[in-house]
Amino acid sequence: MTNSACIDVFAQYLTNEKKSSANTLSSYLRDIRQLGDYLEIHHDKEITAANEEELSEYIAWLKSNGKSVATVSRCIASIKCLYSFLCLRQMIPENPATKLVPDKGEHKLPQILTSREVDLLLEQPQCTDAKGYRDKAMLELLYATGIRVTELIDLNINDINLSAGVVRCRSRDKERFIPMYPKAVKALEDYINLVRPQMIALPDEESLFVNVSGERMSRQGFWKIMKYYQKKAHIDKDITPHTLRHSFAAHLLENGADIHAIQEMLGHADISSTQIYSQLVKKQLKDVYNKAHPRA
Repeated sequence: MTNSACIDVFAQYLTNEKKSSANTLSSYLRDIRQLGDYLEIHHDKEITAANEEELSEYIAWLKSNGKSVATVSRCIASIKCLYSFLCLRQMIPENPATKLVPDKGEHKLPQILTSREVDLLLEQPQCTDAKGYRDKAMLELLYATGIRVTELIDLNINDINLSAGVVRCRSRDKERFIPMYPKAVKALEDYINLVRPQMIALPDEESLFVNVSGERMSRQGFWKIMKYYQKKAHIDKDITPHTLRHSFAAHLLENGADIHAIQEMLGHADISSTQIYSQLVKKQLKDVYNKAHPRA
């Protein structure tokens, strides 16, 4: 089977059976294409003909080219997923990737904002024009619910229930309902009732948040908005839209929220993904102790 055909069927598997997100699909296919190019150039082989030694050599080649531990680990995950799929479909006789093991790199805890920094960030959009109302609503909603930025921009107008104070979030054929605090509800109410009707390009536009052209906001567009208000708030941390998601979870945990409830709101399939915030809170408490205790 040619590399092109192999990648096509793998893409269909990731999309239709694994229900992978757009980001996962993009990164996995990029990794596999790179592997295919390597095997073709260095061994004159197709992906389906690679053996254990050649895959190990490829991983060593990635490391020698300065790829980070995280990048190499993701490549290994992509390769193992591919060859497990090929074995499952009996497209290869045996799995050559079983012995690939990622290095144990330094596990970095996610960066979060303090409550004061969150307040500073959310105070920046000024409700003096349409853009200010929209930006205020987006930032408040992101911190109120902890949803991913892709989930934020994918929201439609009918996903918001202002009277109930909840947002419906859909991801990978699953949906969850997340409550919002009153200030977030008010920001959304103002944006939806006062501003959005004038911003949308077409009367039947479904997107909740739109850009200046009246069409659905993009990831890149929201990234620029986030960076603008970070700079305006004089926050020195290198924050991303995901930083508000991390901050949402850590602050809830700090204030006594049940970790299983946080897991449900974040949409984590595995509780281990949520437990990282417990480590983060413990680390912060330790840092406070070491700074404040007279004998520390």
